[in-house]
Amino acid sequence: MRKAFPWSHRSYEPDRITLTGSKVILREKRLDDIPKDYAWRGDAELARLDASRPLEMSFGDFKKYSAEELKFGSTRSKRFAIDTLEGTHIGNCMYYDIDTKNREAEMGIMIGDREFWGKSYGTDTVSTFLKHIFKSTNLTRIYLHTLEWNHRARCSFIKSGFKEMKSVRRSGLTFIRMEIWKSSWEQIQNVDSTSPSHSH
Repeated sequence: MRKAFPWSHRSYEPDRITLTGSKVILREKRLDDIPKDYAWRGDAELARLDASRPLEMSFGDFKKYSAEELKFGSTRSKRFAIDTLEGTHIGNCMYYDIDTKNREAEMGIMIGDREFWGKSYGTDTVSTFLKHIFKSTNLTRIYLHTLEWNHRARCSFIKSGFKEMKSVRRSGLTFIRMEIWKSSWEQIQNVDSTSPSHSH
């Protein structure tokens, strides 16, 4: 269950947060997300991109488990739904394994709706998410692991400021470990804000 539900830990009172980007809105998870979440978790192609196995749990069990997670949440992870600005739920993102001592966490993102692939929704999600993390928490480093062959994901993360650090072997697969520090993220924001396209 740890692999399928890395946000599963102990009870906490979730904050009501809504984050708005240029293409997406990141919001708290809701019960009505469950049918889409279940479909995405059982999708073989999405599972392959996530280096996991398609979910084999029944919808009834998944619904029960997800409802419990929504109720009790976790202190070690924060999970959001990804909506378009028009309100269509297209995926999920989270940061987890939150280490308050070292002020770091791992990020995960999935655009489950194929209709929105390759249209910068993922990049905007990561940018919006990083802004929230670095401005609203005390975390100073965010890292992630993406499959070596997933060049689309790697390019998207690089576009958001992540740097590729090293190759990591897990369960016979090769991942690229990527990271971004708050200081680097702040430098990127300063450059963007002073570029000709942003000055008026």
